[in-house]
Amino acid sequence: MSDIRKIYVAGHKGLVGSAIVRRLENAGYNALIVRDRSELNLLDQKAVFEFLSTERPDYIFMAAAKVGGIAANDTYRAQFIYENLQIEANLIHGSYLAGVKDLLFLGSSCIYPKYAPQPMSEECLLTGELEYTNEPYAIAKISGIKLCESYNLQYGMNFLSVMPTNLYGPKDNFDFATSHVLPALLRKFHLGKCLMDGESDSVRYDLDKNPIDGVDGSAPWEKILDVLDKYGITLSSPGNYQVTIWGTGSPRREFLHSDDLADACVYIMENLCFRDMFQSGKVQVRNTHINIGTGEDISIRELVILIQDIVGFRGQVCFDDSKPDGTPRKLLDVSKLESLGWKYTISLQEGVSKVYNEYSL
Repeated sequence: MSDIRKIYVAGHKGLVGSAIVRRLENAGYNALIVRDRSELNLLDQKAVFEFLSTERPDYIFMAAAKVGGIAANDTYRAQFIYENLQIEANLIHGSYLAGVKDLLFLGSSCIYPKYAPQPMSEECLLTGELEYTNEPYAIAKISGIKLCESYNLQYGMNFLSVMPTNLYGPKDNFDFATSHVLPALLRKFHLGKCLMDGESDSVRYDLDKNPIDGVDGSAPWEKILDVLDKYGITLSSPGNYQVTIWGTGSPRREFLHSDDLADACVYIMENLCFRDMFQSGKVQVRNTHINIGTGEDISIRELVILIQDIVGFRGQVCFDDSKPDGTPRKLLDVSKLESLGWKYTISLQEGVSKVYNEYSL
C-alpha cells in the first residue's frame, strides 16, 4: 500500500477511531482526513457521497458506529439497526461511486451465533441464532461484512472487514446507561472507592465529567447518593459500601486494548488485500473477514476481582443474578490473523491499569 496518501478515519473521536489516528500518525501517515458529526452527518447519504467525491481518500477506516452495552442494545433496538445500516451503506456505496477502492470495515464479535463453538472462527458466521439482546446491532454488522464482500466480488474493490473482540482503552464510554462491561466496572469501583475514602470532591468531579441521569457534581449530596445507588454503588451499612454487578459473573469474555486493535488495522492496511482472504478459483466466496483479539478469555467474576484490585476498592461486591448475562462465552479464534503475521502485545493487567490511571487523573 505504498501509494496511500490521504486516509479518512470515520469516527475519529471514538475509542477505536482515536486509536487508529494515533497509530497512523506514529507510523508517519500525515495526510489524515477527519470530520466530526457537526461537519459530516454519516446518516446523510447526500452529504457522505459529496464528501467522498470531493476528498477522494486513498484509504478509509470505518470506525464510526452506534455502540453500547447490553442495556443500550436491548433498549434502542431500532436505532442500533437503522443507524449502523445507514452509516455502512452510505460509506461503502459512496466509496464505490467515488472510486475509493481500499477500505477497512470494523464489525464486532457479536456477529457470531450465541452458542457458537468456542473459540469462534470466521466460519461460524450465519450458522446459528444470535444473542437476542444485541441481535439488531449484530445484523447490521453482518450486513457490513456482506456489503464489503459483494462489492469486492462484483466491482473488484478491496473492501476488507475485521471483527474485533471486546475493546477497551482511552476515550472509552463510561456512561452507565450505554457503556460496555469493562469501563462500567472501572467507574463503579472508582466511585465506590472515592465514597469509602470520604473523597466527595472526587465523586463530584467524576459526575461533572460524565453526569449520571442528568445528575452532575453540583447536585445535593443526597441526590448523588441516590443516583449512585440506582447503578449499584450503595452504602450497605454504616461505613461499608457495596458495588453490585449485573448477572452471575459466570460469562467469559475476551478483551483487547484499542491500541492493539489499531496496530492490527494498520498492519492489515499495509500488508493484506481481499485476494489474500480466500483460495483463488473458489466458486463461493464467504467468511473473508478477519477476527482480531487475543485468543484468551476471562470470566466476568475474574475481571471484577482484577479491576477491584487495580482500583483498590475494599468494600463488598454483589452479583445480581436477576439481570441478564448475555452470551455465555465469546472467545475469538485468531489463528487466521496470527498466520498472516500479527499478534497482540498488551496484557489485560497492563491495559486496564493504564486505562484506570488515565481515567482517575
